[in-house]
Amino acid sequence: MTSQTFSTSPVLTVSHVGMKFLNRSVLEDIELTIGAGEFIGLIGPNGAGKSTLLRILLGLQKPTRGTVEILGSPVRRGNRYIGYVPQKIHLDPATPLSGRDLAGLGLDGHRYGIAFFNRKRHAQIDEALEMVDARHLADAPVGRLSGGEQQRLLIAQALLTHPQILLLDEPLSNLDIKSAREVVRLVARIQREHGVTVILVAHDMNPLIDVMDRIIYLAQGRAAIGPVDVVVQSDVLSTLYGYPVEVIRTRNRILVVGGQDSGIEDFSVTGGEHCHGTEVLST
Repeated sequence: MTSQTFSTSPVLTVSHVGMKFLNRSVLEDIELTIGAGEFIGLIGPNGAGKSTLLRILLGLQKPTRGTVEILGSPVRRGNRYIGYVPQKIHLDPATPLSGRDLAGLGLDGHRYGIAFFNRKRHAQIDEALEMVDARHLADAPVGRLSGGEQQRLLIAQALLTHPQILLLDEPLSNLDIKSAREVVRLVARIQREHGVTVILVAHDMNPLIDVMDRIIYLAQGRAAIGPVDVVVQSDVLSTLYGYPVEVIRTRNRILVVGGQDSGIEDFSVTGGEHCHGTEVLST
């Protein structure tokens, strides 16, 4: 795949989007404009509305109000300009599926029956595997691969349609620290070398701090977007949550902590540190 050149026009525009289920507001007046080639981290605690926003961007759910445009056109389901990487898949070790088969679903996963050998299709899959440094996984049984290796194949699958936007839904969940860092470096390299706009959904912002251009921080259905140093501040996040929140920077990490009575848990901590109330506890 050759590097692509994109227009300076926004690739994604979200205007006054709101979403309600029954009488509960999940998203409130979301306003976002994302340019070509940006790396965006979509961060927030459980229940913040991240999955709902992602489904709206994929055209799988229609917002209660507001509009979404992808490359100047209304969002629609099955847009080939969007590559989607789902959360970690769970496969039985005996699953008769190779790495090439899993990646190839990006071309023909919507069709029934067996995908027969086709030289052009084979070359496309090999090219995508090369992009994610996974040629050595082409013939490996996917059920026996590590979580990080499976993520590489899922990213290759999403790249097969030459998307201009790559949406990744919690690709770092259930990965160890080393595998998570490798996935982040891989996605950042693809974004940098091929000009793809990346929106990566994560529970923990820390692995993304060095690669994000901007952060979308969701809390209580509301969003703030901008550079990390601007958005991840106590006053900004307190406004989003609707009650006092403290941002602590320590050991080259950012921790977001609620007060004793606020009821929020820290969600930006992994690897041995936990926050309870306003205390940072080391284990």
